[in-house]
Amino acid sequence: MEDRIKMISIDGNEAVAYIAYRVNEVCAIYPITPASPMAEHTDEWSTAGIKNIWGNIPDVIEMQSEGGAAGVVHGALQTGALVTTFTASQGLMLMLPNMYKIAGELTSTVFHVAARSLAAQALSIFGDHSDVMAARTTGFAIIASASVQEAHDMALICQVATLKSRIPFMHFFDGFRTSHEVNKINLLTDGQIRAMIDDTLIYAHRQRSLNPDNPFIRGTAQNPDVYFQARETVNPYYSDIPEIVQKTMDDFGKLTRRNYKLYEYYGDTEAERIIIIMASGAEVVHETVKKLTASGEKVGVIKVRLYRPFSAKHFLEVLPKTVKKIAVLDRTKEPGSTGEPFYQDIVTIMAEAYRLGNIGMFPQIVGGRYGLSSKEFTPGMAKGVFDELKKPAPKNSFTIGINDDVSYTSIAYDPAYDIIPEGTFSALFFGLGSDGTVGANKNSIKIIGEGTDLYTQGYFVYDSKKSGTQTVSHLRFGKNPVNAPYLIRRADFIASHKFNFIEKVQMLRFAKQGATFLLNSPYGADKVWDRLPFPIQEQIVEKKLKFYVIDGSGVAQASGLGTKINTIMQACFFALSGILPKGEAIERIKKSIKKTYGKKGKAVVEQNFRVVDAALENLFEVKVPARATGDIPLPPTVPPEAPEFVQQVTAMMMRGDGDELPVSKLPVDGTYPSATTRWEKRNLSDQVAQWEKDTCIQCGNWSFVCPHSVIRSKFYNKEYLETAPKEFPSAPINARGFPETRYTLQVYVEDCTGCNLCVEVCPVTDPDDESIKAINLRPRVPVLEQERENISFFESLPMNDRDKVDFSSVRGTQFLEPLFEFSGACAGCGETPYIKVLTQLFGDRLIVANATGCSSIYGGNQPTTPWAVNQQGRGPAWSNSLFEDNAEFGLGMRITADNHLAMARGLVQHLSPALGEELTADLLNNDQLYESEISRQREAIAVLKKKLAQMDKVEAEKLLSVIDHLVKRSVWLVGGDGWAYDIGSGGLDHVLSTGKNVNVLVLDTEVYSNTGGQMSKATPTAATAKFAAGGKKVGKKDLALQAISYGNVYVAQVAMGANAQQTLLAMREAEAYPGPSIILAYSQCIAHGIDMRKGMTQQKLAVDCGHWPLLRYNPTLRKMGKSPFVLDSPRPTIKLKDYAYNELRYKILTRTHPEEAERLMKAAQELVDLRWKTYVDMSGWDAKEFSPVM
Repeated sequence: MEDRIKMISIDGNEAVAYIAYRVNEVCAIYPITPASPMAEHTDEWSTAGIKNIWGNIPDVIEMQSEGGAAGVVHGALQTGALVTTFTASQGLMLMLPNMYKIAGELTSTVFHVAARSLAAQALSIFGDHSDVMAARTTGFAIIASASVQEAHDMALICQVATLKSRIPFMHFFDGFRTSHEVNKINLLTDGQIRAMIDDTLIYAHRQRSLNPDNPFIRGTAQNPDVYFQARETVNPYYSDIPEIVQKTMDDFGKLTRRNYKLYEYYGDTEAERIIIIMASGAEVVHETVKKLTASGEKVGVIKVRLYRPFSAKHFLEVLPKTVKKIAVLDRTKEPGSTGEPFYQDIVTIMAEAYRLGNIGMFPQIVGGRYGLSSKEFTPGMAKGVFDELKKPAPKNSFTIGINDDVSYTSIAYDPAYDIIPEGTFSALFFGLGSDGTVGANKNSIKIIGEGTDLYTQGYFVYDSKKSGTQTVSHLRFGKNPVNAPYLIRRADFIASHKFNFIEKVQMLRFAKQGATFLLNSPYGADKVWDRLPFPIQEQIVEKKLKFYVIDGSGVAQASGLGTKINTIMQACFFALSGILPKGEAIERIKKSIKKTYGKKGKAVVEQNFRVVDAALENLFEVKVPARATGDIPLPPTVPPEAPEFVQQVTAMMMRGDGDELPVSKLPVDGTYPSATTRWEKRNLSDQVAQWEKDTCIQCGNWSFVCPHSVIRSKFYNKEYLETAPKEFPSAPINARGFPETRYTLQVYVEDCTGCNLCVEVCPVTDPDDESIKAINLRPRVPVLEQERENISFFESLPMNDRDKVDFSSVRGTQFLEPLFEFSGACAGCGETPYIKVLTQLFGDRLIVANATGCSSIYGGNQPTTPWAVNQQGRGPAWSNSLFEDNAEFGLGMRITADNHLAMARGLVQHLSPALGEELTADLLNNDQLYESEISRQREAIAVLKKKLAQMDKVEAEKLLSVIDHLVKRSVWLVGGDGWAYDIGSGGLDHVLSTGKNVNVLVLDTEVYSNTGGQMSKATPTAATAKFAAGGKKVGKKDLALQAISYGNVYVAQVAMGANAQQTLLAMREAEAYPGPSIILAYSQCIAHGIDMRKGMTQQKLAVDCGHWPLLRYNPTLRKMGKSPFVLDSPRPTIKLKDYAYNELRYKILTRTHPEEAERLMKAAQELVDLRWKTYVDMSGWDAKEFSPVM
């Protein structure tokens, strides 16, 4: 093994995984943000045959949940292996039961935790210490790391300490802030790692394991007579930990010259005010103290590394005897407590020390909360805490970094306070998720960090949606280590990789005087100035910015790169920043390109070389006038007609000012209004769908597949056109007998993502030009103003009466209003079209239980939500509980609906004499099978409400509380394959077995899409994925067949790209069936590595090859004595590989391991053939050969 010291630029996750992999024999994994990359690295290394320090390849096993991973850890430990796992947040919560067992049995292991918020009033994937604090009573020792380097080092120190002490360790570091920060670190060599570990401790660990040659029992059940005493037996082991860990740190320091203490004090030797803090916040306070002590302030900081068990002895040794006031900062909230956990620990330790006479004076101690959910913690905030401590009576239980105008917990700070050392180069890049900006910037860090003596730091801000939303890359470079775990607020370089971002985000407020501003612009250097809003011009002039433009999108299109502008903008950055000499920088970029794309062939490499050269040729400086000259105002974030909440709260979040919102503006229980994406108008795509009315046959295909609901249709009387805009498109309705009726297809161009799916499925071409279809992608800007006018008029047209729309045809559904619109899903998303159709069919009476995953993020992530309402104010009622319990969560909704319906019906019957027989019969005897019947039910309920309002009866008031349940409710459980096949499979199976009338929609992407594309049990044989880098070796779980086995479950497998009509039919049949139903919907995903513009074609190929047979199983037919199983697919017409090798997830294995790829593809084809034969056989069975319906 190579054993030389080297500096390398990596993020915290890789830094930790690098050690964990080398000092363990088994890694039990499950994906969860932000810890997933640690597991991904171990899987990649294991697949590549990389060995641990003992020359063995660790076994990496993915489980169905974090609870399962913890079970594997426990079992492997009990049988003598060295085992680790990686997790965060809710995942850590699922591990808690096993953690108590592992600690109770004194078993050596290290759990690495990228600490993250727990879901409370809302889910958050971002970092704080809520999860770690919830696990603090498990008996695990807990060590915190403050930086990427420290996380790397502590991973090894924890491993050594757990072997020495027999106490399991939880090593945590801040999720995202440390886990995803890229920094330049000293990488430990295998020799250094080996030197730290005593193999005799490993042998002792194995000696304690279960062994039939030396049998014993462990894990017994104890009674009240001995359980208490047994819990106290471990005390000496915990007492020994502080000395063991410190000795390990000392040994590590001798080996590496990086010295650590359990509790490290930094500051004035006679400090009177100190802060006590853990993890990345400690770095912020450290650097702030450095600045404050230089100006004479008597302040200091104690950085806590060992949190459990807390050593009073070591802590008091570093506590300045002069301290008068202490602030303890917790990155968590414990509602209802007298203080957060860390604060209470310090108060207890100090009280005990005072009682014993170990300290002569009891200082004032206050606690504060900071940084929840990765909320910024800056030097200004740290100084604000020190300033608060100057007061005679500092505020206790304070908050810093927010404006609490409800409980008034917040303290003041100066947001402009800055301590970044001179000579540090800071750069901000505003990009679009999946445009390559983040990847390019990570690459730039490596180029600079590993090719120069400069230190580097990179941090990347994006919301949960990741793809399709704004990303902000924060890069710092300097001659000294960059210890600044907070965002850039004063930048030397700012780049906007999308032109319209300058209208949406006030990015230039972060520019220093004389900074460089690079704009990706469709307008050249001679025209761009006049296209800038006046306030932007003002900032450029006032700050004397050097202003450059490049049509990066145009260069990318001309070079065949599509929307990928990363290499282009990266080349421009190096050309302008001066961090490296221009020639050297370009040479290094090309070297990196060769390394990255070499496997794809010489042509791809040379294509990217040409792109770099083209970028420099198309980079131009803009001559900035002496003053702002424009007359274009900044557009409002949302239009004036937006609701008050949207104006005051949502708009603030949309423009990146959510941090400024006071507590009073936010809902107390996490309840937010629906239908807010309609105010966002992201204008993401330069190319948008445009309708050719004279060519169109009005089939509705493009509306059906549109992932973002931007294509709407209406039919109306031609008289409405009298007030229409001049350019408003309209065509005669394509139906006989309606000469007065017109038809319009309207594209919401500002919400269109340019995904091309509508063009792909359009069946019509212009007879004069076959390159033109009835709908085509064309530039957005030239038609924008006209389309805004058209949309306004289109929305004034009456909605088509649902009673008069043909629900049974794809053509008919285009006239149904979608109540899921303009989501943050990826362009070309395969999941959202199904959800959209679901809301078109049942949206006004729909209740959705949504499993955590992609669909919960694009469906429920702030600031805006796509679940919409109709003109009557009705629409889907949506909620998300957790990842693992969605089926049970939805079942609870169904049980409530049934219970309250029964209650309402009973009360109607009870009040019948006062209501009248006719109204009572109308309400109780309406089957509500058709839309006209549902309309009649709503009319009857309206009459009922009026009558009840006039009654002075308890029963009337009671009925009013449940009256809406008299309309049949449609309960749907929505989630991805990670939920349905893996973590929630047990719950889903049980819910289906109950026979309750719940409907399940599984959006099957065949991977864990939201966490980055990890393998699930839905991943097919031969496909690669994260956690399956060497290709999936077993078959895809047949969830359809499993559900069919119950006999009383409606089951369908659909793919709208192959047969849209069958998809529609399945949804309607599932809803109509009075029992459990499940629809498995094939959903193409960016993680498949396909051209997303061809997503529907790929769906069809999946069906054509037999990989995804279309089927329906209807128990109602079984009851009628008919065969309930219908195979809707024709016999396969192509081989599996003809479908699979259009996707990178299959194809990449042919490049890396061609023989294995061939072997797995052969096995996969065999599995497809066998499954197809099974379904063909089933389609020929008689009714009695299927399970009876009870």
